[in-house]
Amino acid sequence: MRVIGAYTAQRALEADVLDEVQIHQIPVLFGGARRLFDVLPARIELKILEVIDTPEATHIRYRVLR
Repeated sequence: MRVIGAYTAQRALEADVLDEVQIHQIPVLFGGARRLFDVLPARIELKILEVIDTPEATHIRYRVLR
């Protein structure tokens, strides 16, 4: 399953249907965005699988640990 957006990712983590999470962090502040890890139903542990750092963005791939 592939989901896009913080709200949908939060619901998928809550339903325990995600195996991996990918974040593409860019150095731009939008101000009104929803925080992905701010409000979660329970503690969720992530293991870093891959980090790709470029001048434009940092791409991080995590495995969701159960």
